[in-house]
Amino acid sequence: MDACGERFVIVSGDCRAEVDEVGGGLAGFVQGGRVRVEPHPPTARPAKGSGAVLAPWPNRVRGGRWSLRGATQQLALTEPAAGNAIHGLLRHVPWTLADRAGDRLVLTAVAPVQPGWPQPVRVRITYTVGAGGLGVETEVENLGSAPVPFGLGFHPYLRVGDVPADDLELTLAARTRLPLREQLPDGPPEPLDRPFAGTRLAGTELDDAFGGCVPVEGDDLVRHRVVAPDGGGTELWADPAFGWVQVFTPADFPRHGPDGVVTAARAVAVEPMTCPPDALNSGTDLIELVPGEPQVLHWGITATG
Repeated sequence: MDACGERFVIVSGDCRAEVDEVGGGLAGFVQGGRVRVEPHPPTARPAKGSGAVLAPWPNRVRGGRWSLRGATQQLALTEPAAGNAIHGLLRHVPWTLADRAGDRLVLTAVAPVQPGWPQPVRVRITYTVGAGGLGVETEVENLGSAPVPFGLGFHPYLRVGDVPADDLELTLAARTRLPLREQLPDGPPEPLDRPFAGTRLAGTELDDAFGGCVPVEGDDLVRHRVVAPDGGGTELWADPAFGWVQVFTPADFPRHGPDGVVTAARAVAVEPMTCPPDALNSGTDLIELVPGEPQVLHWGITATG
């Protein structure tokens, strides 16, 4: 078994998406002859969270500790160097294939009751490709006996073909930035002094959480994008429930070439999230999952320009 398990491929027209069995995450997406999401091979775990599904919470939980109805919960410290729990419980487990067609793939997984997590939550993801690009539908359901807080995120690294990340311009729907200290909240959200609207990534170092992500007037969706000098772009759209976005621009992302050679490259992760870092403690924008009341959320990626 490869480190990522089976590699599922769905295709429609000029769109092709690859998804991992282990973690259920996006392993690559091409549209219009251009790579839109950083790919990774199935033989090694994705680097720097690439493509991951972040559930039942995104980002970090301080010390892995939180409280539910007065009972302290202690999660495994999956970011041991910093002493935090990070990115949920489903990144390293095999997902179950529920349905598959040429342009559609459905995977499911359950975050079971375990230390630090008191209710079982099932996550069902439907990946679809078509004329509009990639669509991702996530249905989450509490299989337990009492309500539980929930957050959802995804971790794609966006590309516009082979254009270097430093040559891309970044536009975010965000209106606020969350102050962070050691990647954990350090105060309330602050208004952005200058919005990210066509901001060139060269010289811009980010590992930041942004909030206030809302649709522009007349639109129903939150939209973030990166655009190349030739005007071609890659857009990530999402339901308004994804009111937060983490942007991460590592300089040492391992890019795998067709010849098997791995080089370190600048990359840009645009991570839609329904809640900010450490939301299990702050309570900010958590979804209350009530048994028998599934929640459905949508996001996707498409070419622009």
